[in-house]
Amino acid sequence: MRRGREVTLRDVAELAGVSSRTVSNVVNGYANVTERTRLRVQRAVDELGYRPNVLARNLAQGRSGQIAVVVPYLDTPYFAELLQGIIRAARVQGYNVLIDQTDGDREHERMLITRGAHRLLFDGVIFSPLGLSQSALADRDLTLPLVILGERVSDGTFDHVGIDDVAASRQATEHLLDLGRSRVAAIGDQPYETGEAAQLRTRGFREAHERRGLPVHEDLIIPTPRFNRPDGAGAMAYLLDGDARPDAVFCYSDLVALGAIHTLVSRGLRVPEDVAVIGYDDIEDGAYSNPTVTTISPDKELIAATAVERLLLRIGSPTPPPGLELRAPHRLVVRESTVGRATGTDGTR
Repeated sequence: MRRGREVTLRDVAELAGVSSRTVSNVVNGYANVTERTRLRVQRAVDELGYRPNVLARNLAQGRSGQIAVVVPYLDTPYFAELLQGIIRAARVQGYNVLIDQTDGDREHERMLITRGAHRLLFDGVIFSPLGLSQSALADRDLTLPLVILGERVSDGTFDHVGIDDVAASRQATEHLLDLGRSRVAAIGDQPYETGEAAQLRTRGFREAHERRGLPVHEDLIIPTPRFNRPDGAGAMAYLLDGDARPDAVFCYSDLVALGAIHTLVSRGLRVPEDVAVIGYDDIEDGAYSNPTVTTISPDKELIAATAVERLLLRIGSPTPPPGLELRAPHRLVVRESTVGRATGTDGTR
């Protein structure tokens, strides 16, 4: 490495024996460079310790060097864990991350994606909408690079990154049915316009019963306003106070599961002996609760990395690519809340 002054792009070009434009093409990941030349430039970059001036590059291209990540709630562990992955992936690419919490407010969400709102603040948005319906997303600034997280379908102008919620919920419910549970409840349904996530999970819950040729107990499908601990605790109390107690519960988030378990234990019931409980999201709390929580684990790191990759591709392209439906894998993590302490494992099925 050269000492005493900042290594420049021209220094790299001289050492590699190429033009400054070629070095720029390599550093910025453009494809119109042969592999042999790319390797020669990369060796020069490594030898000199060259670091691109990201700020200068962004200013020259009329960009802020920042992306926005918009989520409904920052106090939800799932979003906190996902944000960590997004920040790490963006930092590698030289981007800073601005974070906004919407609380599901429809007008606030709309403001963030309407025409001209972003110009001086950020270059694109990774967005998990709660207040906006699918149809409302169409009323936005179509020039704004956008990647959607959660339960939406791309209209061809943005990318959507998530998991197959129907398949994951079906797998969670089948796990309970395969354990011989016959009265399986579902906590978290949201039968209104913006409750797509909950509706997909209810659909998977129903499909699991249909595949087994078993009836769905409609009185055991309990709606909740959010996917939080109090929602799970209250819904579980409602079920226990009813005429027909469930012997298993599929909760639409791990926080709901933790709330449900709290109510069960406070009522003197055993988990899973009396009532088995499965959650969704694989937040860290679930691995340290008592009992530990069986859950559906989405690949949050891959979701984060894919969202950043697709957003930066849109930011850097003069002709944005068509919107894609991108599915990350999920797995069933079996723990004590469904199979008990003696045989519980933190493995996959």
